[in-house]
Amino acid sequence: MLILGGNFKLNLIKTFLRYVTTNIIGMIGISCYILADTFFISKGLGANGLTSLNLSISIYSFIHATGLMIGIGAATRFSIYRAKNEQNKANATFTNSIKIGILSGILFLIIGLFGSSILSNLLGADKNTFAMTNIYLKTILSFAPFFILNNIFISFVRNDENPKLSMLGMLIGSFSNIFLDYIFIFTFKWGMFGAAFATGLAPIISMSILMIHYFKKKNNFHIQKSKLSIKQLIHDCSLGVSSFIAEITSGIILIVFNLLILNQAGNTGVAAYGIVANLALVATSIYTGIAQGTQPILSENYGQGNNEKIRQLFKYAISTSIFISVIMYILVVIFNKPLVGIFNRDNVETLSKIASRGLNLYFTGFFFAGINIIISASLSSINEPKHAYIISILRSGCIIVPLAILLSYFFGMTGIWISFPLSEIITLIIGMYFGKNAQQSL
Repeated sequence: MLILGGNFKLNLIKTFLRYVTTNIIGMIGISCYILADTFFISKGLGANGLTSLNLSISIYSFIHATGLMIGIGAATRFSIYRAKNEQNKANATFTNSIKIGILSGILFLIIGLFGSSILSNLLGADKNTFAMTNIYLKTILSFAPFFILNNIFISFVRNDENPKLSMLGMLIGSFSNIFLDYIFIFTFKWGMFGAAFATGLAPIISMSILMIHYFKKKNNFHIQKSKLSIKQLIHDCSLGVSSFIAEITSGIILIVFNLLILNQAGNTGVAAYGIVANLALVATSIYTGIAQGTQPILSENYGQGNNEKIRQLFKYAISTSIFISVIMYILVVIFNKPLVGIFNRDNVETLSKIASRGLNLYFTGFFFAGINIIISASLSSINEPKHAYIISILRSGCIIVPLAILLSYFFGMTGIWISFPLSEIITLIIGMYFGKNAQQSL
């Protein structure tokens, strides 16, 4: 039992803080390497490099989504088979996931080798950004098999009772990307290829760490001879579909926003959005850390029927979210220009103005987004997956995309920035209704 002691509120707060703090640190560590990627490209290649990265990175979402769907789906099925002592089926599931991971990775690789130019044009690259966008896409897509296989190994190692090694693999891979970015961009002068090459090597380094578990005696998944079953594959991957949808929609939102901003403010606007979006990614990781830290405590108390503790935990999580939102927004307002300046190597005045205004408007959305993330995770933790799924779908683009298109038509860039807070307010109204009903049923 996680929670002990006479004064249950004091013990509950201590447990809550311990779980939430460690999860926030882990999530920030993972998200910051993407921010570092943006930093090195902005410093080494300027505004056009930043624009090219923002145009290209959406395609990575499709690779990542494929890896998550196969990895999470198959690893979950593997755990179910292991619990039933059906080891042959468990090994067959792992083997099938590796096979389909390689095949899907090769498909992305072929698209990269022969279709990167077409993709670059479709994503909005012009004569100033085409070359960098094209080389980044071609390189990233060429490493797709490793990205997908890394996601599969991360999921299986985690589900095979070794979450620490799984996290270690992710962090070492992420931080190696930061180090290699610096070496390839500034020391070797490899430009955009160097940035993409550093990112492509990260999953290979991560897998080399994860393979420690595979060759240990305690490892419970192995390659075995089996035919690739499409029916079994669909069955396995179905458990990873929600992760696939969430990741795919984030890529689609990024593409839509880029195209809208290109129409409103050109390449400089896309570069500004790149700054805002990457800082927002770190902010989102904090709220995800709160949600993930609260989940296991909520689930345990739900299983034990401790309804009062569930209500208290929910209040702690929401209060923490609001407190962090207030502090974060104050920091964004006070350090607005210095934050933008970090990514504005050439001191482009237009870039600074767009990004500064964007930060102020966009970050108001986190007062509501943080609560939405926590409500969704909390509903899942107390066996309300349908309502949690609805909130996730609403946050995944159903509201923000049409809002951004509509508001950009009437209010230009301001409309695009405020589409995020408005969509989160609408989602929060629905989320509060679900949350209230869930609490009343406890």
